Amino acid sequence: MKKVYKATGLLALSFILVSCGNVDNGESINAVGSSAMQPLVEAAGEQYSSANVGKFINVQGGGSGTGLSQVQAGAVQIGNSDLFAEEKDGIKSEELVDHQVAVVGLTPIVNKEIGITDISKEDLKKIFTGEITNWKEVGGRNQKIVIINRAAGSGSRHTFEQWVLDGEESKNAQEQDSTGMVRQIVSTTPGAISYVAFSYVTDDVATLSIDGVNPTEENVMRNKWTVWSYEHMYTKGEPKGLTKEFLDYMLSEEVQKEIVPQLGYIPVSRMTIERDVEGNVKPK
Repeated sequence: MKKVYKATGLLALSFILVSCGNVDNGESINAVGSSAMQPLVEAAGEQYSSANVGKFINVQGGGSGTGLSQVQAGAVQIGNSDLFAEEKDGIKSEELVDHQVAVVGLTPIVNKEIGITDISKEDLKKIFTGEITNWKEVGGRNQKIVIINRAAGSGSRHTFEQWVLDGEESKNAQEQDSTGMVRQIVSTTPGAISYVAFSYVTDDVATLSIDGVNPTEENVMRNKWTVWSYEHMYTKGEPKGLTKEFLDYMLSEEVQKEIVPQLGYIPVSRMTIERDVEGNVKPK
């Protein structure tokens, strides 16, 4: 009997290792990384699996840094990221293949009781770098500012710091791994501020316009709203098997014209400009 238990345990362990390892078994793949794009990949994965019985797309968050490092290590088939692989230290971008499936806009979100709806980029930067600490300094209530930040390695954090803080790091902030948790904390904490992808904005938080420009898809498409990034799905080398099938599906009309806009993302095809890894913008 002990031999039977031992054999059964080894079989179970082997199954786990194959499922989580770098082998694309043709039936199940793992896509890990950016929490900003997690709702998109999950929705597309569920729809793909429903139409292709027996094929499963396992999706997890963890941040862009996790997605890039895991796909580089061969631990997953797809690494989801809000930033270019070249922007992440320790990532051998030459080993990875970039598949851009959408664009995501990011917006500052605040507790609904702070008393303002618009802020200058200069003042927003001063808030996150610790120079402004009370909302009354920018026309709001006499309320201490509570900064909620994404954790190091987050693509959303990198995008926000690059385009709002001019590359500086935020200070005196609480850090959270999950975008959903960030939104929850902001909604329930007086004086709180953070930032999320457009797709995570709900009625329990308020957004801020910056210098009179509203965080809308139309403004992102024209680069009037500059706080945005591509949604990348990286593979280690050219994709094959189920990985390739799913990436092709992500770029299909079914996903690009239905799922992408429904969830608050922007199809790459609708952008009137394009931006490279160094941040240079040119007409598309």
